[in-house]
Order: sequence, then C-alpha cells, then structure tokens
Amino acid sequence: MKVAIVGATGMVGTEILTVLETAKLHVDAYVFVASEKSVGNTLDFMGNSYTVIGIDQAVSEKPDIAIFSAGGETSLSWAPKFAEVGTIVIDNSSAFRMMENHKLIVPEINANLIQSADRIIANPNCSTIQLVMVLAPLHKKYGVKRVVVSTYQSISGSGMKAVKQLENEKNGISGEMAYPYPINENCLPHCDNFTENGYTKEEMKLTNETKKILDPSINVTATAVRVPVKGGHSEAVNIQFERDFDLNELRTLLHETPGVTVKDNLDTNTYPMPLYARGKDDVFVGRIRRDESQANTLNLWIVADNLRKGAATNAVQIAAYLMDNGLVG
Repeated sequence: MKVAIVGATGMVGTEILTVLETAKLHVDAYVFVASEKSVGNTLDFMGNSYTVIGIDQAVSEKPDIAIFSAGGETSLSWAPKFAEVGTIVIDNSSAFRMMENHKLIVPEINANLIQSADRIIANPNCSTIQLVMVLAPLHKKYGVKRVVVSTYQSISGSGMKAVKQLENEKNGISGEMAYPYPINENCLPHCDNFTENGYTKEEMKLTNETKKILDPSINVTATAVRVPVKGGHSEAVNIQFERDFDLNELRTLLHETPGVTVKDNLDTNTYPMPLYARGKDDVFVGRIRRDESQANTLNLWIVADNLRKGAATNAVQIAAYLMDNGLVG
C-alpha cells in the first residue's frame, strides 16, 4: 500500500502528517509531494526521513491513494493524471465537490456511497463538514427543513499568508496582506470571493455542499465571517425541522453520534470554543436551545478544528475506509 500526500509541506499537508501518525493505517510506503521550491527537501515522519519529490515524479510512482491539499488548480490539472494510472485521489480543494460524477464524502455520513470505480473523491469544505456532522442525525430523526448559519472562521482557513498577516499586525509590522483590511481586532464578513448573487463562495459552499451531502430539499442560507482566531471555526446555527422535537431526546441523539461531542452545561459555563477544539478530531456542539420565536426550531453552536476534521482528519478517514473495505490495493 503506497500513499502520496500532495502538498505535504503546506498547512493542511502538515496536519495530514500529524493525523497519519496516530491513524494506524496499514501503509507500506509514503510519497511526499510539494511544489518545485520544496523538491529535494527532507521530511521527518514516523522515525524516517523522506525526500520531497515533484508531482510529475509522484505520478510515475503510481500510489494507491493520493491525498491532495495543494489548491484547486493543481487538483484540476493533476488529479486526473493520478486517476489514469489507477490512483484513488482524495481531494481537499473545491475543484470536484459539486461535479455530479464525483462523490462528496464525510465518512460518518455517506462513506457507503463510495464504489470501487470512484477515482477522485472530494473532501467537503471545512465549514460544511462540521455543520453536516451535526445536521445529519437531526435530519434523519426530525427532518431538517431550513438552516440559517453564521460562521466565525479562523484565519488558518486562508493559509499561512493570513497567519503571518495577523502576527505582523499584532507586532506592529508592515507586511503582505492576505485580506483587504486588517484582521487583528477586526471581523471581516468576507470569506473567499464575492459571487454575482452577493454571497461569497464560502457561503455558497455551505449551501450547495450541505444539499449534496444530506438532501437537496434542505434550504440553507449562510453568512461567513473571518475572525482573528488562529485555528478553529465556529458556527451559530438555526435549524427549522419538519417535526417537533424533545430537547432531551435531541441532546441524547447528538451525544450518541460518532464524531460529535456535546459540551453544553450552562451551570459550569461549558460550551464549545476554538481554543478547546484545536488539535482535536471531533465536532463540538453546545448552547442547544429552542428558538422561541417559531415552532419546531432549534438554535445551537458548533465548533471544530478546521485543519483537522475540517480537512486532514476527514481525508485520512476516507483513506482508512477505502483500505478497510477493500476498495483500494
């Protein structure tokens, strides 16, 4: 079993290596791939030293699985080339997510859709993953009708350039800007580029990907905000159901959902926070309460590490599913 990590030296790629260290996958060989400026460098991983190679050489290695985290353009150009030599690609970019012939997978929800013929599998957007992890069991039980979500997204979702911008601003240093305005002590209602309908691409990803993963009949509207937090996305979510719910039953349902941790005790000020979620694989949910303004409606607060379950962990879980179910190798 040979696994390639494309974009191994980037922010998400580095997190993938961290997740792999504890994933206990049965892998015989790893191939670490990066841009030309990193080719020839060495990576220390699980007690071994690996030389970083270029993507063209990686194709010739014919890995069984390639986890891509190198941006949409790289994925569009190279994922099909890996697929042609028999590799199954797990892609973290948005390149293939909404293509009809590519699965959009959160393993706890819809891994059963994967078939042996699938060569390029899409990893959903980080904000979508944590949202649908909570919505999925609730939709099955009560029927989700409409979702209103406001996100509070960390700067790590924009990459190293954004992290550097925040660090520079905190230290009074002028430098390259990832955003059109300062992010330190500020909030930007501007995640990704604006589209013709006035929403950003990030907001439309939440809408379209949730429909594709769960149910096209669910109405979703989103406002995505960038906040000066280094890691961990938060979401305030309002959910209208087809059927009424018992709040205690609903809490128990979420508590029993694999990959979801309920942190919701107002007496002890227990609720999810990015600071707590960082470095963890679960999706955390709290502030669970009825919306008293209309029937069959719930408010809750969802937090997850966007680099873990929002990207690296989900991709590694897909790889593990492929191996465990004989769909690769």
